[in-house]
Amino acid sequence: MPRSPRLPAFEPHTRTWYVSAEDAPPTAVSAPPFEGEFVLDAPSRREMAEDFGHIVHRMPAAVLRPASAEDIVRLVRFANAHGIQVSMRGQAHSPFGQAQVEGGVVIDSRSLHRIHAISTQGAVVDAGVRWSELLRATLAHELTPPVLTGFLELSVGGTLCVGGVGGATYRYGFQADNVLALEVVTGQGERIECSATEHPELFHSVLGGLGQFALITRATLRLQAAPTTSRTYHLTYSDSQRWIEALRLAAEDERFDSLKGKVVPGPRGTLSYLLIASKDFTPPQSPNDPEVLRGLNPDASVAPVIANESYFDWMNQLAPAVARLEKSGAWSQPHPWFDVFLPASQTRTFVDEALASLPLEDIAQAFVLLYPVKRERLGCAFIEVPTEQRLFLFDILRTAAPTPAALQRMMGDNQRLHERALGLGGKKYAIAAIPFTPADWREYFGPDWSLFEQRKARFDPRHILTPGQGIFA
Repeated sequence: MPRSPRLPAFEPHTRTWYVSAEDAPPTAVSAPPFEGEFVLDAPSRREMAEDFGHIVHRMPAAVLRPASAEDIVRLVRFANAHGIQVSMRGQAHSPFGQAQVEGGVVIDSRSLHRIHAISTQGAVVDAGVRWSELLRATLAHELTPPVLTGFLELSVGGTLCVGGVGGATYRYGFQADNVLALEVVTGQGERIECSATEHPELFHSVLGGLGQFALITRATLRLQAAPTTSRTYHLTYSDSQRWIEALRLAAEDERFDSLKGKVVPGPRGTLSYLLIASKDFTPPQSPNDPEVLRGLNPDASVAPVIANESYFDWMNQLAPAVARLEKSGAWSQPHPWFDVFLPASQTRTFVDEALASLPLEDIAQAFVLLYPVKRERLGCAFIEVPTEQRLFLFDILRTAAPTPAALQRMMGDNQRLHERALGLGGKKYAIAAIPFTPADWREYFGPDWSLFEQRKARFDPRHILTPGQGIFA
């Protein structure tokens, strides 16, 4: 490629970027022209070397803020020609460097933030759109995505790569299971529109594919009629067995529109177990509370807490807690999150053992959550889950003190708990801060590993995409 003094340049032998070709040696080649920004400055690169976890720090050589999917096509083709690794970063909510790339180029998808269309046929949105932005926009049309994560300030592209779990997953699957079509850029730099009927192999590989086959630039998402109001229910249990049985019963008959469990410290060093659910409606209709709560048998000593709030406020329920964490500084501390899918038959055993092994102060400052999941609702080819039909996603979302010893202890906990979960038939959820070697990934995929390798060879043969997952050596 001819060199232009107005473009950054890359020297392939020393793997060095230069701000312009005028500063580069004769062997350097100019980067392609971009509509957006391609920057090499240290502050931009340092930002891309961080994520919500504050555990892994990989410094990229450059950052692309694309103006369009064509910018990503140009970058990926250039990267293929010169062996440069590339990753796409959304809201950087990954806890373990999954979207980072040492010495490569990070694509900052926040510049791709347009909502193109909203109708009963679906929402067409860029990958960098946040779910909070999308929900506000769809509610103006009395529509909503079927599944929303508890924290809405995540990017659409980011959650579709890993699945995306929320309180309605037990009814509708992952967020990635509610996608109608995608626009992607493969690891070879091909811009392709795909769906269940058009390039289905690519479509089903990318959803939940951990960024290994293509980068999502736009998605068409399923929408459904939205209510105006959510009636919320908080039921308290003093033992884990009745709590898990109640979650299983409520999930089986799908009486709630969202459903999860939460563990909180109780009196005198005990633990309390909450069933947190909602029933959505639009007045003058309203839920029948006795019928909704039938058979759930919470503690008689603690009255259920029942309240009405707007549907948006309920879906955005974590916003106040996040604001407090940001104000206290805890948001910028390390977050060694633990997330694992468990077979329902082993969930109580694992949860009890895990919680008994952790200091009470860890549980007190964490979000400890349990989501029921129905296997038949899940369709992502490469999100591995236990073989039982009834599952739970168990999350221990901790914040570590900003000291090496505290972080090392919690990361050790994660590895120990993961080994125990594997022994009970569990599977890691890929967002977790659990170190994995390529051999660990092969074990994770099991019989699907050969297909995963084949798809990688087809769509990203030079292995330039998303190395931060650590799947390939």
